[in-house]
Amino acid sequence: MSGDLTPFLTSWPYDPDHTLRIVAAEDGRQVLQVRLPLGVEQYELDGRPDGARPFEKESFVEEVEDRVAAHVSHYGSDSEFELGHDDATALHNEGLLFYYRYLLLFQINDFARVARDTGHNLKLCRLLERYCSDDSDRNAVLQFKPYILRMNAMARAMLSIQNQVRDVAHSVLTKAIQEIESLEEIESPAFQFERIRSINYLRSALRQIDEQASGPINELETELQKAVDDENYERAAEIRDRLRRMGDSP
Repeated sequence: MSGDLTPFLTSWPYDPDHTLRIVAAEDGRQVLQVRLPLGVEQYELDGRPDGARPFEKESFVEEVEDRVAAHVSHYGSDSEFELGHDDATALHNEGLLFYYRYLLLFQINDFARVARDTGHNLKLCRLLERYCSDDSDRNAVLQFKPYILRMNAMARAMLSIQNQVRDVAHSVLTKAIQEIESLEEIESPAFQFERIRSINYLRSALRQIDEQASGPINELETELQKAVDDENYERAAEIRDRLRRMGDSP
């Protein structure tokens, strides 16, 4: 079999406006492909993005969590458990893989998987915060925690909006802002930049939710109350019918 990729790349010409697709692999599972100017990347949609199973686990995060559990079972607490440089590096590298994938998933509005992948990276952050004593190893990942929190909150908020529960979306974004504001300071330009940018981004999203909440439905509700106050019951019945139809629409 020739290793030349030309026929495959020719069959999917590079188009900067259409670079993502989900296709079926030979065994039937779906994979995410990205067309780049000079080639193609392929991501597993579930499990680790590269399909690897470190220590026969779904992820290295799961492996570390199992190590912590075993340590606690043997010693009674996790106080002496520590992550060394190699483990911290392995976590960092795995986090990058999940980051690359959730960026792509966000582009195709797969918010459930974005929430899952950012949740994985938040677990990774917590492991480093608790068990890694080397600041350099910790901060290689933790400097980007504001961004991970922002993407996680946006994904969960978008899922809530799709399910017509805007109050839940509002709460998710508000709590994320508070958590980002309360993060321990890290002496890193990336941390400062990401914290400010993420807070501003989430506040903007909150404003959009509030503006939509005060849109046509709210205006009709105000008009309905005025019709009732004026004892214009025919007009009130008409507005109620319009509100009911809007509530039934997808």
